[in-house]
Amino acid sequence: MYLLGSIFQDPERMLDILQSSLLPMVKGALYYSIPLTLISFICGMVLAILTALARLSGSKILRGIARVYVSAIRGTPLLVQLFIIFFGLGNLGIEALKFDPFPSAVLAFSLNVGAYASEIVRAAIQSIPKGQWEAGYSIGMTYGQNLKRVILPQAARVSVPPLSNSFISLVKDTSLASLILVTELFRKAQEIAATTYEFLLLYIEAAILYWIMCFILTLIQDRLETRLDRYIAK
Repeated sequence: MYLLGSIFQDPERMLDILQSSLLPMVKGALYYSIPLTLISFICGMVLAILTALARLSGSKILRGIARVYVSAIRGTPLLVQLFIIFFGLGNLGIEALKFDPFPSAVLAFSLNVGAYASEIVRAAIQSIPKGQWEAGYSIGMTYGQNLKRVILPQAARVSVPPLSNSFISLVKDTSLASLILVTELFRKAQEIAATTYEFLLLYIEAAILYWIMCFILTLIQDRLETRLDRYIAK
């Protein structure tokens, strides 16, 4: 009601605020939110594959380390992890552990993605029939060759839907980086709202921009899944 009342009382001012805030928010998304999402997801996926392979390895030490890592990340809030990396590590007095806001966010999101995605990757690998492993070994492939050429390509197709959902969730989670002063989309909305006092209007505008990004990614996900369905035997 307040938002509608403000628009009817002074619609020109509301439109001016929306127009003047749109470009800074879009820049925040292009320069920080989207790069933060892409870099964190790529790094997280590398970590996820290594963690999944460690969970499936014959080494008790590797399995134990991977299990503790996944349990610790999944059992603590992402916001707490972000604060530990940005604020907490700096208190140790070690200069190498003092990160700027953007690298701190990348590290926190990468670790988070790595833990959650590793379970997706592990489940996808385990869903591949054992006969596929045996077929690879029967033609002289090593474990690494079998994994690279036979198992992981099939597991990748299986894991696309849940990993796509994780990527879309990460886009929204990047808004948490505003709390450590990363000037991404939501941070820009906060800064403009602090000077105009139109918090509801600007936060709704930010929400719509996140919605648009996620909607576009959902369309891409649907296209990708449809394309991969061609290689599934009916």
